[in-house]
Amino acid sequence: MTSVERLARLARRQIKGLSRPAGEFDARRYFRGTPDLGFYNVGTQTIRQLARAIVGDKGGGWTIDHAQAFAELLIADRYLDVKGLGVEVLARYRRAFTRPLLPLWKRWLAQNHAANWATTDAICGMLIGPLLLAEPTLVEGLRTWARSRNMWVRRASAVSLILPVRRGLALNSAYDVARTLHADRQDLIQKAVGWLLREAGKVDPARLDRYLRAYGPTIPRTTVRYAIERFSLGKRRELLAVTLVTKLPLFR
Repeated sequence: MTSVERLARLARRQIKGLSRPAGEFDARRYFRGTPDLGFYNVGTQTIRQLARAIVGDKGGGWTIDHAQAFAELLIADRYLDVKGLGVEVLARYRRAFTRPLLPLWKRWLAQNHAANWATTDAICGMLIGPLLLAEPTLVEGLRTWARSRNMWVRRASAVSLILPVRRGLALNSAYDVARTLHADRQDLIQKAVGWLLREAGKVDPARLDRYLRAYGPTIPRTTVRYAIERFSLGKRRELLAVTLVTKLPLFR
């Protein structure tokens, strides 16, 4: 057994030992439809403290390869808290992220190791998003993710772009991914696309306004409602009405 494997086993035991009764904080209420997912109810702050302790204890002895190997062992665990620790530890090596990591993380999604919105979003926000900032040419590839048969890969195609979009980057790709996903009937996809559009609207409100007026009738109402949250009440009412119009003007 390697040192990484020993540490992963120890980390699992630590998390289990910190478990809280479901009555105090029952995470299951936020993850309906994921019966195989387990919960120790440890809490995000405790997981982050453990991650800081692990990385601090390793000092300069670990590389990104060690962190990736550690995360590989934990991401496959059925417990949400254990998965989260793997992502949190790996995220602390973001300055060493390189392009070959992206297909590894996509595999986690495609193999359903992240088959819940929290783990998927953590991978997107803490791992894929920072990598896209460091390697902007990878953004283009996420358009193909939006056509994946796997729901978590499709959700990642939207959520992974949120960090670059907040920096004013990848707006064209964000709108392309959104258009691809508008036909998706999964609620978690519709919400993710609305979240992405809302963030794009913070950067360029006029562009989001034009987009919604152009494509509104093809966009699920859940997505529209999420997308317009940062507009004024009057603007929200106007867009909710106008996006029901059947005629589709050309969007530029």
